Amino acid sequence: MEKSMNQKHQDPNVQAAIDECLPLIKALGKGRCAVSIGGSRGKRTTDNWSDIDFRLFCDEIVGASKFTETEAWQVFSQAVDKWREKGIEIDYVWPRTIRDVDAQLAGWLRGEIRPLPIVWTLWGYHLLTDLTNQIIVDDPNGIIAAWQAKLTPYPQVLQDAIIKKYMKSLTHWRPDYHYRNKVERGDKVFLASISARLVQDMMQILFALNKTYYVGDGNNLHYVAEFDIKPDNFAERTEAILFPEYGNDVLSKQYDAVVALIDEVMQLVREANGGRHVSAMKETLSVVIDE
Repeated sequence: MEKSMNQKHQDPNVQAAIDECLPLIKALGKGRCAVSIGGSRGKRTTDNWSDIDFRLFCDEIVGASKFTETEAWQVFSQAVDKWREKGIEIDYVWPRTIRDVDAQLAGWLRGEIRPLPIVWTLWGYHLLTDLTNQIIVDDPNGIIAAWQAKLTPYPQVLQDAIIKKYMKSLTHWRPDYHYRNKVERGDKVFLASISARLVQDMMQILFALNKTYYVGDGNNLHYVAEFDIKPDNFAERTEAILFPEYGNDVLSKQYDAVVALIDEVMQLVREANGGRHVSAMKETLSVVIDE
């Protein structure tokens, strides 16, 4: 699971930017420090639009909550500006304490699915997305490697919790009277929003069924297309739902397509592990999905 930067980056300018920024980023922390890169580079889906998303994990952040007011930050910020002028986009760095990540990770591994509502995410920040999609730049104490080791193999308690959380949404909206009425009323804003949400719910369930850590907001279908457990033509059907062709009854067709896909995802959950997931969920859900 660990990804390292032992080999030089293919783009020498990107590697030069990383080399220059590394000591400047480490100067933002005290005690043990680890520096990595997340985002599309961490997922190995880099393209011409990819920036550099640095992560810093340390015992203490210099300046604490006011780290952007420190001299160390100003020096790093100047380096970022210089590289941006050269065409290398750096999205600064997100510093976090090792203690905070330890606590959050422990919660996720207990089955506490609590994405953080951060403004630059669509569906919240998922810690495990970051930890499992990192290029390690510098980690002399093995901090990131130790976190990643806790995520192998994929924890059963996590799979159960994710499926339970997002199945609750699907079983609510699948038969919902208000959802169907929005179609009849032609409420396009609501239907665009609920379609995206329900697709996201199904995506989360498919990642869990395939024991794969969710990869964040971007490139979901790139991964789902390779899954063994998924509805037939899931990617194509999802794209058609989110970007329907305009025509007669377009909203009804979109609704029918969402419902059909939900039914197939529910069936996959029923079949998983001999129906164990469904049995557990019936204890807490008011809607019985075996209608």
